[in-house]
Amino acid sequence: MEAFKIIELVAVVFGVLSVWYAHKENIWVFPFGIVNVLIYIYICISTQLYANAGINAVYFLTNVYGWYNWSRTSDNQESLQISRNTGKQNALWFLGAIALYGVTVWILRTVNQDDPAYLNSILPWIDGMNTSFFLCATILMTVKKIENWWFWIAGNVLSIPVYFSQGLYFTSLQYAIFLVIAIMGLREWNKRWAERKVG
Repeated sequence: MEAFKIIELVAVVFGVLSVWYAHKENIWVFPFGIVNVLIYIYICISTQLYANAGINAVYFLTNVYGWYNWSRTSDNQESLQISRNTGKQNALWFLGAIALYGVTVWILRTVNQDDPAYLNSILPWIDGMNTSFFLCATILMTVKKIENWWFWIAGNVLSIPVYFSQGLYFTSLQYAIFLVIAIMGLREWNKRWAERKVG
């Protein structure tokens, strides 16, 4: 197996472990996530998925923040609990994702204006869309909002064919696994939220 595929496989293992721990609401989501995103910055730059490289750099920062936020408690306050957005907050997140999508596509097309093959492909459009979904998801995850899982689900659905088209078959498989775990996470977090509301 060539070295690049081994690197990709290592990133996949750390990524799957990170998402598994996220669905379990376990703080280990963040250390595994940090290793995963650092490797993927390299992989995405190597395969011209520049927005995904950028989002992985942001993931690094949000993983550090999430680790801090999930682990802190004070004497008079319990640890961060799973919660839901209001309808207005959901509308704002949706509009924010659309705005971020437009900005991301514009940046990608501007930065790559000398690459007609890239500009004429669907990559900047799909790369921009899953970047906006994943950024919203990761921010919502750091504050334990259930809605993070909907953004993860949408981004995972888009990522499977994108990475497959770039020859990153392990990564495509990873996003298929992420999709399954995200659906499980949505169900698990809804269940925990409902139990806490009753209790």
